Amino acid sequence: MAAEQTLLPASSVAARASDVTLAGIRKTYGDVVAVDTVELEIAQGEFFTMLGPSGSGKTTTLRIIAGFERPDAGRVLLGGKDVTGQPPYTRDVNTVFQDYALFPHMTVTENVEYGLRVKGVKRPDRRRRAAEALALVRLDGFGARKPVQLSGGQRQRVALARAIVNHPRVLLLDEPLGALDLKLRQEMQVELKRIQEQVGITFVYVTHDQEEALTMSDRIAVFDRGRIEQVGSPTEVYERPANEFVAGFVGVSNVLERDGRRFTIRPERIRLGGDGEPGVVQSVVYAGPVTRYLVELERGGRVTVVRQNDAELDEIEQGRRIAVSWRPEDTFAIHGRKEEE
Repeated sequence: MAAEQTLLPASSVAARASDVTLAGIRKTYGDVVAVDTVELEIAQGEFFTMLGPSGSGKTTTLRIIAGFERPDAGRVLLGGKDVTGQPPYTRDVNTVFQDYALFPHMTVTENVEYGLRVKGVKRPDRRRRAAEALALVRLDGFGARKPVQLSGGQRQRVALARAIVNHPRVLLLDEPLGALDLKLRQEMQVELKRIQEQVGITFVYVTHDQEEALTMSDRIAVFDRGRIEQVGSPTEVYERPANEFVAGFVGVSNVLERDGRRFTIRPERIRLGGDGEPGVVQSVVYAGPVTRYLVELERGGRVTVVRQNDAELDEIEQGRRIAVSWRPEDTFAIHGRKEEE
C-alpha cells in the first residue's frame, strides 16, 4: 500500500526558511546541457522530490547540491550560506544511494557509526546514537549482523540510519528504492515518510517513479531536458499540469483539442456511456481493481478511460461503439514546454 499523501500548503512552504537554494545553476558536459539555469528554493523540513525521466538533469542537480559536481554557473546555498565552492565533506548534507554503499566487512552498528567515528565522536556516544538511529528505522537487535545477512529492504534501512545519525541539515536520496521489488518499495515509501516526519530533516529525493513522488512529497519539481517544467504540490502537479510534458509524464493523461482549445483530462475523470462524444473501443485491459479502455473518438483523437471494476456495471467489449463524456471543470488547458511558449 502506498504512503498516505501529506500536503504542505504553499503558504506553509513560503513561511519557512530555505534549507536549499539553487540560483541559476547550469552544468554542461561538452555539448550536452545537463542542467539548464535551474532556480529552486527548498524549505526547511520539507520532503521535496525531483522527478523526471532518465537524462532530465535531476540526479546531476542532486550531485551539485551534495558537492560531487561543480556547476559551470550559479550558486548553491545551504541554510543561506553559499557552499558552491566547498567540497562534499564540509557540507551539512548526507546522501543515500540506490546501491546502499555499506561496508561488507563491518557490522550494522559499525556501518551506522562510521561517520561519527571519522568525526572523532567517542565510542559510548557513537554506540548510543547508532542504536537510536537503528531504532528509528526499526532495526533494533540487528546491530551485530553483517550486511550480507540482511534483506535488500533492511540494507536500505541501514544506509538510511547511517545517513541520519549525523543529524545533517539536508538528506539527499538518489533513487534509494530503485533496487527493491514493488511490494517492498511501497512499504519503504511509508517508512521514509514516517522517518522524515519524525526527524524533521529536509529530504531531497530523486526518482523517475511518479507514484513515489506523488505519495511521499510535500512538493515536486518536474524535470525535463535539464529544466524544471513545474514545481508544486502533488495535487497541483497531477490535477493542474503546467504543460503537455508534465501531463503525460506524471500519471496518464489524455490530450485533446476541441474548438481551438488544447486541454488535458485524466482517464479516471472520463465517463463511458450516456450522452457525449461517440467513439469506438479499440482495446480493453483488465488490471484487477480497474479496467482501462482505449477509445477512438469520431471527432478525432484517442482517450484512455479508467473505470473501477464493479459487478453492477455492464461489460464493455472491444469494438463496441460508445459515447464518452467529461465535465468541463475536470479539464485543464495546457501549453508546450517552456522553450516552446
